[in-house]
Amino acid sequence: MRKKDNINQITEGVIWKQILIFFFPILFGTLFQQVYNTADTIIVGRFVGKQALAAVGGSASQIANLVVGFFVGLSSGASVVISQFYGAQDDRNLEKAVHTAYGFSIVAGMLLMIAGILVAGPAISLMNTPEDVIIDSEIYLRIYFGGIVFNLIYNMGSSILRAAGDSRRPLYVLSITCCLNIVLDLLMVAVVHLGVAGVALATVLSQVISAIMVTWILMRTKERYVLKQRKIKIDRKMLSYILRMGIPAGLESVMYNVSNIVIQVFINRLGTDIVAAWGTMGKIDSIFWMVLNAFSISITTFVGQNYGAGKFKRMQKSVRVCMGMCFGSAVVLIGCMYVGSEFIYGLFTTDQAVIREGVYMCHFLLPSYIIYVVISILSGALRGAGKVLVPMLLTCGGVCSFRLIWVFVVQSIYPGLNTIMLSYPVSWSITAVLFIIYYFIRFPKNVRDIRKLS
Repeated sequence: MRKKDNINQITEGVIWKQILIFFFPILFGTLFQQVYNTADTIIVGRFVGKQALAAVGGSASQIANLVVGFFVGLSSGASVVISQFYGAQDDRNLEKAVHTAYGFSIVAGMLLMIAGILVAGPAISLMNTPEDVIIDSEIYLRIYFGGIVFNLIYNMGSSILRAAGDSRRPLYVLSITCCLNIVLDLLMVAVVHLGVAGVALATVLSQVISAIMVTWILMRTKERYVLKQRKIKIDRKMLSYILRMGIPAGLESVMYNVSNIVIQVFINRLGTDIVAAWGTMGKIDSIFWMVLNAFSISITTFVGQNYGAGKFKRMQKSVRVCMGMCFGSAVVLIGCMYVGSEFIYGLFTTDQAVIREGVYMCHFLLPSYIIYVVISILSGALRGAGKVLVPMLLTCGGVCSFRLIWVFVVQSIYPGLNTIMLSYPVSWSITAVLFIIYYFIRFPKNVRDIRKLS
């Protein structure tokens, strides 16, 4: 949290300035996270081949995103709860929330590790993964799940820090582990020649370090959200409150990833070149998503703390300011990626067929990405105010369910890559309109309704 003379700047400072102060560490942190993930793809694409590129960026990536995305959604529930208690200066419940959230991440991580290793093989096969990619995909996924507990601990620890207004130290952790991951990738793939297994091992080892570092930060801090080992336990009532806030976001993430997995199944039928191009597109456009995610996290924390402090006019103004800044950033990013798509794809692979398909995908989809700014900012603001259920239903219905219906119905009538891609702008447009309507009806205006736990 940024303080000046013991004043919480999120609830008292200049809005645009405080959003940017909070935003940039998250942005650079997600940038490092993207470099962290993209390094795997670039290195296997360059040193192993397009089959390995498809294995790391295709079905295995979709399944990993499904599981981790659900937990990140749950951790956003903890972030909302902690930010509200922090803004309300409710130290008793703040302590319960921090230790319950951390304990839950450990338990959930162990369970997911076991389940993930067991179902990795069948899940890869069910997705119609190309035969020349299946074995590498299974290897990558099993190793990834072997270390998933550390991924979950890091994500929960970072959510705790950001909920209290500290977006800088998660950045420091990511910057260190990102550099470590790249070094380990090169060592295990280019030097030791472990291929896809080497990339997965490098990722897990980096996640171990990130979990250790964020835990150390939480245990050493002098702030009110300090983590104490002897107090790490799950308080049932607090966990129930966190899950009520987090499960809708987790289900929303699951629905997003389920729809992406279904789309991946249809993409897999189009051949290895398109699979590799589509997987790489997911790495390239994540530059755009990381900016939206940083703005969304910023507005969630900003609204959450001001909600806890009962400052409703400040909440509304912060949404308008954040929306404007996000739109401006999105226009610049989309333009750069559109113009430089061929060059960017060339960083991932030298295969001209993959580059040609990828550039076409970028030119088709990128202009419509601006629509998602509305969904991202309004959903983040509503989460910060504790409105989690209806936004989840809007997103799952407008984006995810509609997209699934589209690929099963429209794709059967007009099969091909264009029909699959068109599902994105159509579903985003519908969902954006629904969010605007709900925001103006239900966003808190003048009545304080923060939940108190005894």
